[in-house]
Amino acid sequence: ASSKVGAKVMSKARRLEQDENEEIDFTWVANMSLKFQGCYHTQSWNDEADGEEDIKISTQRLVRFRLCPTETCSMESASGCDSGYGDYVIGMEEYLESYFEAVEQLQEYNCEYEKDYGDCACDGENQGDDFDEEICEYDCYMGKGMEYCVDKNPYEDDEQEEEEEMELREMAECRQLEVDNGNRKLEENEVEYFVGAYCSSSGSSIHLGVFTEETCSQFADEYGGREIYSTLTYGKELPYSQTTMIGSECMACKEPEDADQNNNNDNEDEDQVIESCEQLYEGAGKCEAGLSGSIQYPNNYGCNFMEGIKIVRKNGVVVSGPGSKNTTASIFIGLFACSFLLLGGYAYYLKTKLDRAKVNLVSEE
Repeated sequence: ASSKVGAKVMSKARRLEQDENEEIDFTWVANMSLKFQGCYHTQSWNDEADGEEDIKISTQRLVRFRLCPTETCSMESASGCDSGYGDYVIGMEEYLESYFEAVEQLQEYNCEYEKDYGDCACDGENQGDDFDEEICEYDCYMGKGMEYCVDKNPYEDDEQEEEEEMELREMAECRQLEVDNGNRKLEENEVEYFVGAYCSSSGSSIHLGVFTEETCSQFADEYGGREIYSTLTYGKELPYSQTTMIGSECMACKEPEDADQNNNNDNEDEDQVIESCEQLYEGAGKCEAGLSGSIQYPNNYGCNFMEGIKIVRKNGVVVSGPGSKNTTASIFIGLFACSFLLLGGYAYYLKTKLDRAKVNLVSEE
């Protein structure tokens, strides 16, 4: 992350090694699944601001995610899992880049598997002279809800739409918004707009917005840049402006079985961690208190930092800290509650005893 606070956490992201020459072992991550927990905004001084018009305070965006055991990770649960997990924090751009890469790899595998071994194996056997392999595959993929397997619609030419979809992955990074050069007003006023991802106010979702400066800190309008984008693109809707860019799925970190191995459970190739999970794990600040006893060297350098982050998950639950309970604090709270009850009971006992003493004195008189 570019944030100074975030960079300090990330600088301690790697595990402590017993031997400098010993390679860090995180093969255990192959048995885990990635689960988005929320995002967080923080502001810091912009060191690159050297002009009067440059923004002095820039917004830094972080994402918190969890590695849950794949066998217990739940898509329906906002937290993903409640035991055997680690919590992590990383810059939003880094997270989105790795996330989109992992999504693409999984989609490519699904497409290849369906084409080679599924119903979309359009090899032309037992077909008529008018058989068209491209149309066959298109109809099959669309019928299975696998639109991502389709490069283009063979029934019509829609190259513009294809080009926009290919550029969406780049929008994880704050970059200049390219618009039609025929917009004379834009050229005359020398107005520049930037497009990039940002965190919702609750921290439960990530959207795409249009901004007026290169750090993507100031929205172009009060609607997150949606109106400006619509104006510049002649009525087009800004992708992910009202829907989240991140799904609620549990994304497995284990490389899928090689479809070319004839579905033999990939016996010839050792299963490894997918590159996206490796990048996220290596670069993230870590709070692995929930993994104590499961891994050899749990890293907890990021726990204090995450303790100060409050997000609202998609189920509306407010989360503060890494998600693991503070055992010491819970013990003290319990002791305080018990002490309070005991003192209250003792006070009531003394009051009752004094009341009885007063009654006895009155009786003697």
